[in-house]
Amino acid sequence: MSFAPVARRRGTTAQRVQGALLVLPAVLPAALVVGGGIGATLLQAFGLMPVAGPAVARADAFLAHPRELGAAVIVSLAVATVATLVAVVVGTVAAVVIVSGRIGSRLIAALGATTVTVPHLIGAAAIGLLLSDAGVLPRLLGIPPEAWPAWVGGPLWGAVIAEFAWKESAFVALVVTGTLATRIATYDETAALLGAGRWRRFRHVLLPLTMPSIVICAAISFVYALGSYEVSWLLGRTYPEPLPVLAVRLFQGVSLDSRPEAAAVALITCAIALAFVGGTFAALRRTAVWR
Repeated sequence: MSFAPVARRRGTTAQRVQGALLVLPAVLPAALVVGGGIGATLLQAFGLMPVAGPAVARADAFLAHPRELGAAVIVSLAVATVATLVAVVVGTVAAVVIVSGRIGSRLIAALGATTVTVPHLIGAAAIGLLLSDAGVLPRLLGIPPEAWPAWVGGPLWGAVIAEFAWKESAFVALVVTGTLATRIATYDETAALLGAGRWRRFRHVLLPLTMPSIVICAAISFVYALGSYEVSWLLGRTYPEPLPVLAVRLFQGVSLDSRPEAAAVALITCAIALAFVGGTFAALRRTAVWR
């Protein structure tokens, strides 16, 4: 996958205006909702839209809990990164198996389609019942609770990562399968006729041509894992808290002074997510495949 700059294909002014008008009905409502939410959060974080009292511009909310905020950023980035990597690997392999049409491909496709429809809240409850020290899996294996690893509420956030990886791998498999079902299948057949083996076809044909879809799926999965509240709250530790759990706890605090602090945490989460998405698309726009 090369990131060397390539020549841009520029359309005419009329074509660009027509394209902008076509996407405007979908972009405008989304921009208003997202922009309005981020704008209100920004004003509240800097004290310009207080719940009570005069509006005074200040940045005290960002410095109120420096240790908790730093730990929350590290935990959120670690969980989202590991879960996304696992989901991308598992989902890509599952997509290749589904497209190959071999034995078990229909079963994997059915399992993936079913997994996508399961809400994350139900998935988190299922993972908790499966991996807790008194859950279904240790009982089936006959392992006593004291000998079972701390998947739920443990220091490595194993249950949280497992839930995100399980759910997002099905999403990655669904998107990559759709990409592989296009003309890429013809390229794969051509490479096979020329004598390329399975590994060489995957490495030199399938992977480069599906890389934009894989990277976009990874960005979506990362952003969702970064900002998801219910999974981390149900399956994670009480300290350190991920960013969304910390934001909700501060927002639900008894003191109204914690509202700007919650807005500051939410704003930092948005900034990390937007920076990751912006970096992803900046890298993709420099690839020949994206063009």
